[in-house]
Amino acid sequence: MTGTLLGLDEPPQPQKPAAQPGAYRVLARKYRPQTFRELIGQDAMVTTLGNAIKRDRLAHAFLMTGVRGVGKTSTARLIAKALNCIGQDGQGGPTIDPCGVCEHCTAIAEGRDIDVIEMDAASHTGVDDMRGVIDASRMTAFSARYKIYIIDEVHMLSKNAFNALLKTLEEPADGVKFLLATTEVHKVPITVLSRCQRFDLRRIPADKLAGHFAHVCGAEKVAAEPEALALIARAAEGSARDGLSILDQAIAHAGLEGEAAQGSDDVEHRWNRDGAGAGATVTAAAVREMLGLSDRGAVRDLFAGVLTGNGPAALDLLRRQYDLGVDPLSVLRALLETVHGVTLAKIGTPPDPGQAAEERAARADWAATLSFAALHRLWQLLLKGHEEVARAALPIEAAEMALLRAIHASTLPDPGELAKQLLAGTLPQGGHSPQTSVPETAPPAPAATAKSTDASLYFPSTFAALIDAIDAAGSLGLAIKLKAAASVVRYAPPELVLSGSRPMSADTMADLTAALKALSGRPWRVSFADQPGEPTLADRDRAADAAAKQAILETPIVAAAFGAFPDAELLPADQRSA
Repeated sequence: MTGTLLGLDEPPQPQKPAAQPGAYRVLARKYRPQTFRELIGQDAMVTTLGNAIKRDRLAHAFLMTGVRGVGKTSTARLIAKALNCIGQDGQGGPTIDPCGVCEHCTAIAEGRDIDVIEMDAASHTGVDDMRGVIDASRMTAFSARYKIYIIDEVHMLSKNAFNALLKTLEEPADGVKFLLATTEVHKVPITVLSRCQRFDLRRIPADKLAGHFAHVCGAEKVAAEPEALALIARAAEGSARDGLSILDQAIAHAGLEGEAAQGSDDVEHRWNRDGAGAGATVTAAAVREMLGLSDRGAVRDLFAGVLTGNGPAALDLLRRQYDLGVDPLSVLRALLETVHGVTLAKIGTPPDPGQAAEERAARADWAATLSFAALHRLWQLLLKGHEEVARAALPIEAAEMALLRAIHASTLPDPGELAKQLLAGTLPQGGHSPQTSVPETAPPAPAATAKSTDASLYFPSTFAALIDAIDAAGSLGLAIKLKAAASVVRYAPPELVLSGSRPMSADTMADLTAALKALSGRPWRVSFADQPGEPTLADRDRAADAAAKQAILETPIVAAAFGAFPDAELLPADQRSA
């Protein structure tokens, strides 16, 4: 049980106003939810609890789990209020909307209710601590409807402490409820999980967090730019407490900046009169500086430099951010977020309403010009660079090398284009690559592919060559399926007719159609005919292997060996022991 110990000879003193020096309460405590309506982002859990209370189907033990700052302990206290509330007239029963003014609601909110016992499992980990809980739980509540135990960070209990609690947790005394909270539910024994009704509290979406922060700023009489609140919401990573702590710091930062030019007496008078932070303005630039984030405009310029292959400009932009105090890891993370955002824009995902118009326009333009292959390759390169910078002894140098690697890779053809050039015999040689020794008067090599009248189109001359091209383009799984199951009736690019006796799934057909179009530059007509086709490539390989094996068996020396050793077996070369 939490509370304040007062001297016996001193009457209780009224709580000082929050505006007085030394009595300031941080925003994370000041705006802790006091009703389920104020609990943001957990609608499913609130609905379940409300229905359970209405139908009188309350479990004897609840387990709240989730990341830090999503409201686990606050939810436990709200459940305690809901179960013990007696209403303003003192005649009410359990309700999902506790009144907040009755004796039990106010006592729970102030942490002094004798029937609601809070304990921190991180500092009460042993069997002796649980023995005290077990003994006390046998007694009924003193004045409330239920005796409630709130055990925070329950995963910190020792194995023996968990075992000691099992029996009481499964069959508690009448009128006793257990509310457990943890951030690491995987550390809680399954025997405990099976005895509790579990609620997984979700990360709070960034847009809801930004709206909540705007409400807090209005209550604190602080002006804040929407972009600044969006930055704080993203930095909070779904945690209301983390976001309010960052907002608290941002308000203090904005207040100091806005008051530097005023006299200290005037500043103190205004803060005491209007409330903490009154008149301050939280700007996006100040939040970026405080959190060490890259400016979005600088990130867009840097991303554009990477795409255009402008190495000197990209390195100069990176150094500018570094000189401003931005962590190189933060720059690469911002680039990764940009690549992810462009990819989402390319597949048609609705844009984030919290984004600036310039950001949305830039991502839409990049999505229209970049291919999925280029975006995936850029993501892998930047992700690899992020990992290297995170563990590098020289972070800024590692970041520069990662950017240069991404820049040079952006000028390379994708695997499909490379396979196309290789099969067409038009693969360009680099400036430092050795030239071939074939004389200029040498006759040209036989064409390996069938070319159309359009020089930009080409078709492999055989179905086997087509499968090799698909494999070289990176579609290994599709090539394996075609080799094993495709029975060709007619191969006349850009037309492919397969035998209906060896059907393929719709997904395989869709992958084949897309691969053929990407490989040749134009759509193909792929159909099935109700007639037998040629043996599959896998069947041909097996027939060739069987013929070769039979030829070996028919040689005189092998036939004599098998005559002398009838149980001998002819094994493939890759299965023979050294």
